[in-house]
Order: sequence, then C-alpha cells, then structure tokens
Amino acid sequence: MADRNDYDKTLLHLQEELVRMQQWVREESKRVVIVVEGRDAAGKGGVIQRITEYLNPRWCRVAALPTPTDREKTEWYFQRYIAHLPAGGEIVVFDRSWYNRAGVERVMGFCTDEEYHRFLRQCPSFERMLLDDGIMLVKYWFSVSDEEQEKRFQARLSTPLKRWKLSGMDIEGRNRWVEYSKAKDEMFAHCDLPDSPWWEVEADDKKRARINCIAHLLSIIPYAPRKLPKVKLPPRPPQGDYERPPRDRYRYVPDYADTIQ
Repeated sequence: MADRNDYDKTLLHLQEELVRMQQWVREESKRVVIVVEGRDAAGKGGVIQRITEYLNPRWCRVAALPTPTDREKTEWYFQRYIAHLPAGGEIVVFDRSWYNRAGVERVMGFCTDEEYHRFLRQCPSFERMLLDDGIMLVKYWFSVSDEEQEKRFQARLSTPLKRWKLSGMDIEGRNRWVEYSKAKDEMFAHCDLPDSPWWEVEADDKKRARINCIAHLLSIIPYAPRKLPKVKLPPRPPQGDYERPPRDRYRYVPDYADTIQ
C-alpha cells in the first residue's frame, strides 16, 4: 500500500472486526479452522500475527507443529492434526498444516510415493468430514515471486532479528523452486474443491497481502456483530488499616531505561 497511515488505519479497522467476529464465534459456539500455507518467505507469519494480535488467546490459538516424533510417524497421517482442532467457540490457525505432506515432504523426499498419493486421495474426504461436522475451514495459499523471495532471503541474512527465519530447509527449498511449483500445482488439482477451496493471496506486497487476506476472511465467515456487555467499575473499597511494606524489603528490576543514551 502506498501510505503507511492508510495501511495502519485499515489494518486496525479490520482487526476490530476480527474481535467482533471472535465474539460471535464464542457466543455461537462455532469452530473455525484457518490454514495458512505457501512459499517460504511469503509472509505467512506476518498475516497470522496480524490476525491473532488482538484476539483472546484463550479462544484463538496458533498450531505450528514441529517435526513428528517416531511414534507420530507410525500414526494415521492426519491424527496429530486432529488433536489441535477447535472445540466450540474456538479459532485455530494452522501455521503449516496437513499439507506438509503435499509440499515439503513430497519435495524433500520425507514421504514415500505411496504415502503421498494416499494423502491426495484422503485429504478431500478428511476435509469433507470436518465440514460435515460443522467446522468452518478456510485455506489460504501465499504466493510470492522468485525475485521477491530471493530479496527476502537476502534481507534475512543481513538482519539479526530475522536470521532465525532462514533455516537449512529454507535454503534447500530455494534450490528447488520448480519442484515446489509442480508440487503445489498437483496439490491444487486434487484439493482445490468447490466445498473446500484454496484462496490464493498475492504476497509480493506484504501489507497489501495482509489487508486482502483479513478482509476476505471477514467476508466469508458469516458472523453477526455482537455488542460487548457494558461494564461499570464500582468505586474501590477503602484501604482500611492496610499499609504496604517498605520498598527496601523487595528486589526490584533495575531501571534499564535510565542507562539509554
């Protein structure tokens, strides 16, 4: 977006709507699953942060699963993801999801051809079961050009606060751009379905991608704004004969701010 102030105002307005949407989800005991997938450095983490920033973490959580354990590798593939599905009134954002099998696992050879093709057969049925049970499932794919991805990788190399984002897996994925493109195309061919569609977000412009994604999410969740209950703070009760202990009884964190020049 051209103007930072316009971006901030628009984002804040959308985040206020997200709070209203969460209130509706909570009061109506709805279950919402948001899947965020896409290229490395496509801005997935940024949009997840903006979606969840002002939501109540008791009812909205991010599921970012680590590498499966030896035990989990012997389970039904979808099993460990099922454990993170929402209960009534909850929103779960999957930062990467069961689609790992169609992406990184396929490209990097972490699954067999048999496991991969079984996933493509089972995934539509799995998602239909979620939908049939009343779960609202929204899937976003963040697309970024190879030029913009390279620019962001270079920025991560030179920025200490972002260096952790550039892993060996990311670097290997950078070398397999075409393979990832083919894997994404095949996955869409099997899993971009009318009842469980993929929504693609153009993410070369991070700010525009965040605004577009959140606005779209609000447009497809059929929430009705709820008025928050009015709260009136009564006067504080009198202190009575209570006296606070002297400050020198406790250990205080030093005032680091005074040392900043």
